[in-house]
Amino acid sequence: MHCPVCGHDCVTDARKLLQALPGRFAPCPDCMGLIYDKRLPPPDISPAEPCPSCGKRFIDEVCADIYRVMAGEGDLAGTEPLAAVGTPLIHPGFAMRLAPYLPPGSLILLSKKVGERAAARLVAEVPEVRGVVRAGAGTPGIADTDAEPATHTLLAGCDVRADIFPTRAGPVVVYKQQSALHVEFPRDHNAKILTLEREIGRRRPRTFVDACSGAGTLGLAAARAGIHHVVCNDAWYAAASWAACNLQVNRELLDIGEVTVHRSYDDLRHHPVARDPVLVATAAGAQEVEVYQGDLRLFDAVLLPGVDLAALDLFEKKDAEKVGLITAAWLARVGGDIFIP
Repeated sequence: MHCPVCGHDCVTDARKLLQALPGRFAPCPDCMGLIYDKRLPPPDISPAEPCPSCGKRFIDEVCADIYRVMAGEGDLAGTEPLAAVGTPLIHPGFAMRLAPYLPPGSLILLSKKVGERAAARLVAEVPEVRGVVRAGAGTPGIADTDAEPATHTLLAGCDVRADIFPTRAGPVVVYKQQSALHVEFPRDHNAKILTLEREIGRRRPRTFVDACSGAGTLGLAAARAGIHHVVCNDAWYAAASWAACNLQVNRELLDIGEVTVHRSYDDLRHHPVARDPVLVATAAGAQEVEVYQGDLRLFDAVLLPGVDLAALDLFEKKDAEKVGLITAAWLARVGGDIFIP
């Protein structure tokens, strides 16, 4: 599928991605990897080259290569621990038992210390690096439609990657642009998905709304669970855009036909924070799925009729007063049951 960030084929449908997963990060018989202490600078040796047989390289040696480039460009002094390079985000991300051997183009670096010159060199010289993102001060996205959005900065390459989340009905694949959306680390059990599945089991809804959907993880999990009508909404353009993309990615795993995208990534990014709800994508079949971009406080029962269950996964869940006001407004305008994942 066309990648809206770099224009290449970075986005793969879920079935194809899952089929390739078993051997994705496994070493071949010829692979050899050194484990480095992340609390110390890497040893003063040249990082190993990728395996001549399979082209993979152990993650510690990839990070040592990244460290070499960042130190060479002055982003690191050479005395910092290996972990100082930043966070290596593996593509695709899923719960792994063992440290991975990385094929080419399988890592996005998220770092507060990396500069533009090092970023360009990393994409050009380290084959496993597909993109380099400089971390900003906040978590990408919006805490409120009236607040200033926060983003990271893509310095080089492409920062689109996928995470794979387990559900009782099978996995869902969630792509996102890492400079514009927060990091989620897949684990064997996802607390939010488990909460959703518990609520579905208790309430048996026909219509479920994820009112702060991000890239669509809970909405996809609800559709995977067989909910007849699922709605994803987020006021942040990147969330709504990638939720629509992920609907297409997972289409073969759901009971839907073709997906119609009404607003493209380019359309949405020119209006990064929406107030009045805008329909972004629809899918129909035995199940119906819709994606909106809009302020959840402006939805009502006319726009979303017959809602049985809604998830309000707000950024600021610890602000009890704010959560209470938004919950009350949703119940008055839309109705149904609410849970906070």
